[in-house]
Amino acid sequence: MSQPPSSPYPGSYPPPPQQPGGYQPPQQPGGYPQAPQQPGGYPGAGQPGFGAPTEPPKKKSNVGKILLIVLAVVVVLCVGGGVALYFAGKDAVNEVVDASKTRVVEPETLGGRAKSTDASLVSVVEEAKTEMKTTVPGATSIVGGVYGDPAKQDMLMVVGASALQVDPKKELDTGLSQLGGSLGVTEFRTIDAGPLGGDAKCGDGKSSGVDMGICAWSDRGSFGMFILYFKSSADLEKQFATLRAEVEKKD
Repeated sequence: MSQPPSSPYPGSYPPPPQQPGGYQPPQQPGGYPQAPQQPGGYPGAGQPGFGAPTEPPKKKSNVGKILLIVLAVVVVLCVGGGVALYFAGKDAVNEVVDASKTRVVEPETLGGRAKSTDASLVSVVEEAKTEMKTTVPGATSIVGGVYGDPAKQDMLMVVGASALQVDPKKELDTGLSQLGGSLGVTEFRTIDAGPLGGDAKCGDGKSSGVDMGICAWSDRGSFGMFILYFKSSADLEKQFATLRAEVEKKD
């Protein structure tokens, strides 16, 4: 007895209808035509009515980028530090003890400027502070914040930490040499560090067309820097001692 011919369409009987022009859609296991793949790896991705629309990632502000660059320098400043246990002499020991009482605080206003509440800036600041807590060895306190109003071209950023340092001047020079290339500073000049002592330097930078005055300090118990946007370092230098006194405290 003759047998019916075997199906030329495995897994599917009766055979699917013919497409115009003789084209047969590719078969999936089970015999169902395969839906066309869309960008994104699943049917309908990126098409109207399918899935969530794709939006480009939000870019961080220039302030945020600069804050993270400065953060990297602060970490460099602290990595070379540490408690100077090998100092000899009573005066050196007293100096270390005094330095251990140093701390930095984050005021609600800085130089008369209110702390920024911009969500994107606050997010970057918190990210930077979290990073400092985990990567800066020996830090007893940290500070990071943006103050003022960019619409009025009056904005100030501060970042710093308290930690014992063996050679504050060397750490300051090392950190600023790295910062200079990132923010376009050609030269840092030595300035009066003020009543709190230590070493301090200022320089002029520029990023994304925005002028910046930069001043940094480093002493036995702390280090940090200010960046004044839309202004020169000469403008910042006039305020430096006052600003530092608002941030650096002695217990």
